[in-house]
Amino acid sequence: MPYAEPTATEVIRETVRVGYAEIATRGSTHGAGGCCGPAASCCGADGTAARAGYSLAELDALPEGADMGLSCGNPTALASLKPGEVVLDLGSGGGIDCFIAGPRVGASGRVIGVDMTAEMLAKARSGLASYRQRTGLDNVEFRLGEIEHLPVADASVDVVISNCVLNLSPDKPQVWREIARVLRPGGRVAVSDLALLRPLPAEVREMVEALVGCIAGAVLIDETRTMMEEAGLDSIRLTPKPSYVIALGELQDPLYRKIVEKLPQGASPADYITSLDIWAIRPRA
Repeated sequence: MPYAEPTATEVIRETVRVGYAEIATRGSTHGAGGCCGPAASCCGADGTAARAGYSLAELDALPEGADMGLSCGNPTALASLKPGEVVLDLGSGGGIDCFIAGPRVGASGRVIGVDMTAEMLAKARSGLASYRQRTGLDNVEFRLGEIEHLPVADASVDVVISNCVLNLSPDKPQVWREIARVLRPGGRVAVSDLALLRPLPAEVREMVEALVGCIAGAVLIDETRTMMEEAGLDSIRLTPKPSYVIALGELQDPLYRKIVEKLPQGASPADYITSLDIWAIRPRA
């Protein structure tokens, strides 16, 4: 059978998979050029935890290793979770948002984390015993799968959350279609992601570390709205949160510095990139 060159989509997906497998194995994004990494951790003691929206109580209660510094917001806070709800976390990583969501939905609720990287899945599952012991709950599970093809039944989820992951997908319209498919009528989506205020220079888009670091794959805010509308979602709210990217500059994040070198003189990443809170519902009709 003749060899077939991998498609651009396959190359991007594999690049992301390899990058995050390495992060899971190391337990850190140091050296990976990850803007979401511990060098600029949203959850550290340097004050950026508040900027990402996590409380110290939430972070202190996490199983060891669940917080990998990969967040750019707090979708569980945005989602306003209620007891009994079924929550789906896209790109669940080490499990931080799943473990925070679990107590909020309680014993009658369910939290499902989906990640395409086996190493991340293993890391998240390693925290389950600690979570069960601490909370007395057995309501969190992790499944292997791609966010473009979710291993979840139609109309079976009350809330979809995701944290700095959708930008990594090479087929974002398909991700939004999948979100709409798995949501029950009246269900909602609450996502924290990185988005563009204006197009990035080509030199930044071509950086592999900028892709794994959640920047090169980001799209314009208006593009996000269009994809959500075409997927059939309604009541869309897109709220820029510039404090996250500003914090990267204050912390001298390694990837931030590399990007600055490739921007026009006098420009900063915050002129191009923002954290974005995304909220919408699937209509009942």
